Amino acid sequence: MDENGKLTLGSLFSGSGAFELGGILAGIRPVFASEVEPFPIRVTTKRLPFVKHYGDVNSIRGDEVEPVDIITSGSPCTDISIAGKRAGLGGKQSSLFFQAIRIIKEMRCATDGRYPRFIVWENVPGAFSSNGGEDFRAVLNAVCSIKAGDISVPRPPKGKWANAGCIMADGFSLAWRVVDACLWGVPQRRKRIYLVADFTGGSAGKILFESEGVSGYTPQGFRAWQGTAGGAAESAGAAGGIRVCLNDQGGSRMDVTDDVTCTLRAEAHHPPCVLEQAVSGNRQPSVAETPKTLKIRAGGGSGGKGALIQDDKSATLSCNNDQTLRFPFGSTHVTSERGYYPLNSEA
Repeated sequence: MDENGKLTLGSLFSGSGAFELGGILAGIRPVFASEVEPFPIRVTTKRLPFVKHYGDVNSIRGDEVEPVDIITSGSPCTDISIAGKRAGLGGKQSSLFFQAIRIIKEMRCATDGRYPRFIVWENVPGAFSSNGGEDFRAVLNAVCSIKAGDISVPRPPKGKWANAGCIMADGFSLAWRVVDACLWGVPQRRKRIYLVADFTGGSAGKILFESEGVSGYTPQGFRAWQGTAGGAAESAGAAGGIRVCLNDQGGSRMDVTDDVTCTLRAEAHHPPCVLEQAVSGNRQPSVAETPKTLKIRAGGGSGGKGALIQDDKSATLSCNNDQTLRFPFGSTHVTSERGYYPLNSEA
């Protein structure tokens, strides 16, 4: 803990600082981060200027950086995701997981086992099936080896890992759980494995499986979020819509409106894009109703399965043909100067 009695956190494979932000909301002080991508680094250095950046995990020495109570690690999922080539933990990117293990061991060795006390690992559910399940067993063995090198985790019954589990040993505990973001207040289906290890006690299961609040919100965390949101209100401003308005000469301008979003448009001369387009002189904005995700599903030789439409969920960014639509209040169709377009699953 720091001089103010707060737990401290170091984030490996930081990305844009999700673990650091989560720590702040829970009253934990982020100390350092590791990331190599330029844009996420710009985000975190701008938003969290007090966090020190160490760059590539390959160059970090755990016995040289400041000791912290918690180390988080969202190691690359590139080689274990079902969307990739599935090279497994032996792949170039996902093998960086073992660099995190090295850093943690070096820090614990330099501090006589005091730091870190906790670690958190996050990754895709594809880790359960990667390399026939052996990759997740390798993850468990590697985490256990931080505390005791002689622990060997057996294969699961029938070779299939459960979505939740716990390992208890003398003075040590480890637990994992699959969490779907949509159950924690996020309008998106996004399942991830979260693994927690407590190297000095049996609290790993308590951390993952017990909640003091509803739907994943603890009273302390929610109050912290309220305070953070309130402090950022002035800089964030009101919610708004963005629209590119085209004129007959081919020029354009961008309109930004507060608390409203643009009506869905469809123009014959301009293909749809992320920023909604409108012809100059016909730019009535409207408040969006329920967000809907449209997914076109392919079928067998007899035809497709039809469109799948979900309410209040946003599709994960991918290369698939997922489109997020918004239905304006009081409208069942989209109008333009050049046509009428019904809003339904057959459109």
